[in-house]
Amino acid sequence: MRAAYIEQLGSPDVIRYGELPPPRCGPTDVVVDVAATTVNPVDTFVRSGLFRTPLDFPFVIGRDLVGTVAAAGPGAAGFAVGDRVWSNSLGHGGRQGAAAERAVVAADRLYHLPPGVDPVEAVAVVHPAATAHLALFAHGRLRMGDTVVVAGAAGNVGAALVVMAVRAGARVVATAAARDAEFCRGLGAAEVLDYRDPGLFGRIREACPGGVDVYLDTAGVNDLTGAVGLLARRGRVVLLAGARTTPELPAGELYMKDCSVVGFVISHATAAELAEAAVAINRLLADGALRPRAAEVLPLRAAAEAHRRMDEGRVRGRRLVLRTDATA
Repeated sequence: MRAAYIEQLGSPDVIRYGELPPPRCGPTDVVVDVAATTVNPVDTFVRSGLFRTPLDFPFVIGRDLVGTVAAAGPGAAGFAVGDRVWSNSLGHGGRQGAAAERAVVAADRLYHLPPGVDPVEAVAVVHPAATAHLALFAHGRLRMGDTVVVAGAAGNVGAALVVMAVRAGARVVATAAARDAEFCRGLGAAEVLDYRDPGLFGRIREACPGGVDVYLDTAGVNDLTGAVGLLARRGRVVLLAGARTTPELPAGELYMKDCSVVGFVISHATAAELAEAAVAINRLLADGALRPRAAEVLPLRAAAEAHRRMDEGRVRGRRLVLRTDATA
């Protein structure tokens, strides 16, 4: 099979595209003919070695896939040849990745794709949407009626956060560039504030007079002094970006208000947590409520270039999708 893979950690230049032996299917695994995969920031962290995880070389890169079941082990209940499926947790933890014509997926990390959902749109959102679900519910302990601030609401994870929080009955205050204000309102944000405003935290305080219950910064700025100051009693700050940030923590204010700061990476999510997120994601996909703002389709052989663009920050506002059948 053709695959994008690495034989050592490093820059995008270490990515190779060529033939590898097809993967073997275990008793509780499913073989998937891959239609499309994506490039996420975390994929570049694995490739470069910033995020350390068990790898066997040659290592097929990539987390996410949408495809069709080609075969299923005897213990992979619920999957049959021809089923349209998706996954968002390959390519780490000893699992080979998705950037290949075929991939093997453990049955407990594979989910059916709702009928009628476009595979490119689906593969573009399943990773940021799972991140958003974990941030809100597993770590942010979101409750109906909470006030939520989503910093960076126009991005891939940010948009999913707004949609999910609003559907859960929260009031969402979003920060974004002024040009993205209408987009964020269209997602359901009650108010949208310009993140470039030098008085931003004051504006958020005015918009949330009772305090903020959950504060999420998808941009990775991680200004904990500002964020903790906004929190209501027992408010939560959830950190999900900014791997190299070293912010100051106002510990006294934090504990005096019974508040908490929690960080997470989706790579540590359990199969059960991901499966719970998948139920919510499939519901939103089926309803048409979860779609990428923009997706650029490239051939699988362009994986190295896609990683290079991701490293250089040249993919703002869009998702890079690699299709196994694309030739352009």
